[in-house]
Amino acid sequence: MRYDFYAYLDRMKYIKRWQLMRCEREENIMEHSHAVTVLAHAMALIHNRVFGGNASVEKTVLYATYHEVSEVMTGDLPTPIKYYNQSIQGAYKALEKSACEKIVSMLPEELKTEIETVVLANEDSVEYKLVKAADRLAAYIKCLEELRSGNGEFTHAKKSIEADLHARNMPEIEYFLEKFIPSMALTLDELEEGEK
Repeated sequence: MRYDFYAYLDRMKYIKRWQLMRCEREENIMEHSHAVTVLAHAMALIHNRVFGGNASVEKTVLYATYHEVSEVMTGDLPTPIKYYNQSIQGAYKALEKSACEKIVSMLPEELKTEIETVVLANEDSVEYKLVKAADRLAAYIKCLEELRSGNGEFTHAKKSIEADLHARNMPEIEYFLEKFIPSMALTLDELEEGEK
């Protein structure tokens, strides 16, 4: 019998993000998932080591790794459409869940249960909250990158995402913004100068 789960995941590299925006550099959901995984790992470490939390780092990283799985079937629906109103938001959430269930069904039984628990993440968990914060940080970093390249198309998105990040009232986000975001505006030469 053939199992298509990983073949579908491999297609994440073909799904473009920011479809309504002119981008200096295109981004796909596979590379976005990697960025979110790295940031979620940071969020979990900051949560635990800096603020005394007890999030599962492994679960946080796995939730992040699989957080865009549904989009291999649904595509990346632009944010203005996805959050246009409660009705559309609810319908899209149900569609995402259905897509995740369909993709998980493409696994052999002996793998299904364990992978299903990270693909269909527990949305009430601290780990999921950390992944959502990492997802927004990745979007914010994308805005900074585009603005640094002279693309004013991302001016409003940056302001909106920055406001959303602060509104989450998460010390992990504030810590990351203070300690790591300033480096994101530096050139490679400027980064290397700081190492001397």
